Amino acid sequence: MEHPSWLRSRGQRDSGKVSMTELFFDLVFVFAVTQLSHTLLAHLGLTGFLQTSVLFLAIWWLWIFTSWCTNWLDPDATAVRVLLFALMLGGLVVSSSIPKAFGEGGLVFGTLFAAMQVGRSLFMVRAFRGHPEQRDNFLRIALWMLLSGAFWFSGGLLEGQQRLTCWLIALGIEYAAPALYFRVPGLGRSRTSDWDVDGAHLAERCMLFVIIALGESLLVTGATFAGLAWTPVTLAGFLAAFLGSVAMWWVYFDSGAEHGSHRITHSDDPGRLARVAYTYAHLLIVAGIIVCAVADELVLVHPDHASTAGMIAILGGPALYLAGNALFKWLIWERRFLPLSHLAGLVALALMSGWMALAHPSALALGIGTTLVMIGVAVWETRALRRGGAPAHGAGA
Repeated sequence: MEHPSWLRSRGQRDSGKVSMTELFFDLVFVFAVTQLSHTLLAHLGLTGFLQTSVLFLAIWWLWIFTSWCTNWLDPDATAVRVLLFALMLGGLVVSSSIPKAFGEGGLVFGTLFAAMQVGRSLFMVRAFRGHPEQRDNFLRIALWMLLSGAFWFSGGLLEGQQRLTCWLIALGIEYAAPALYFRVPGLGRSRTSDWDVDGAHLAERCMLFVIIALGESLLVTGATFAGLAWTPVTLAGFLAAFLGSVAMWWVYFDSGAEHGSHRITHSDDPGRLARVAYTYAHLLIVAGIIVCAVADELVLVHPDHASTAGMIAILGGPALYLAGNALFKWLIWERRFLPLSHLAGLVALALMSGWMALAHPSALALGIGTTLVMIGVAVWETRALRRGGAPAHGAGA
């Protein structure tokens, strides 16, 4: 039988409303995003990029899997609230260990991360005890998490390259699992019909995470600017960072976010769309925002010169963001609509990388250039959509 105190009713799920409990849970990830951007800033370089990418992919996976689960759970149920508060506590500790995850904090990060992934999945098995198909779906997920958890824990016991290798294997297992439909010998595989999510709810959760990441970017910019002398150079860097954030908001929220919510809400197979458009594509969008936050601080603090890795971050953040948005919009527009504005922006950023290699511009000049690219993309797409109608009808944005 259905457990009445743990699962949402169909009417509640269809409302798509994100609860205050879920919003409270999401606040933990403001701290996580801040820790990731500060960690990348402190370790600019190939190794730092790789290590921070591993940590970001883990944090994103923890959050998105929890968002999938709360799509089915009743956030007003006491047991569900206890679960989310326990995950919040674990998330705070995991986030606190991010700067030392590849040092003395590795065992804490790996052990807690694995425990949270497995524990939440087992909770879902219990919650769906009267629903065999969904119960088996989460049982398969729990088994995959146990497998990856062994590598997270083992990596925490190791050091250096061995830890990185173990954690890369763990990530490979977790990211491949949905694409393989959580296939388990003897238990079969899941189907996207088993992932009958409330599309509006999941879309709103992802929109809120994007806002969290953009908010963190503004916090970094404001805090950095507050500690600097207000010279024409710092004012120019501050204005470029702010306008860049506004343009990023515009690119995602002006049309893509709303259309994505509408599309998944009315999809015949929302689980399939949620897996590709929201679970995978959105990680590029959020990663781009985090790297842009690092770039904004570099432009403010070192406007005349930044390292090669810093210059790559200044270009790489917008590139990740535009690539993620292009992929997201291509998916939600049923692969019929190519956002030409985004592709043009990526080409412009590629040309700017050549300019960087040949002319060695200042970090401020490069930052202003990337902001102009983002503004150009936002203006192009907005004008094209206003002129040509809905994206689904083929406007050349």
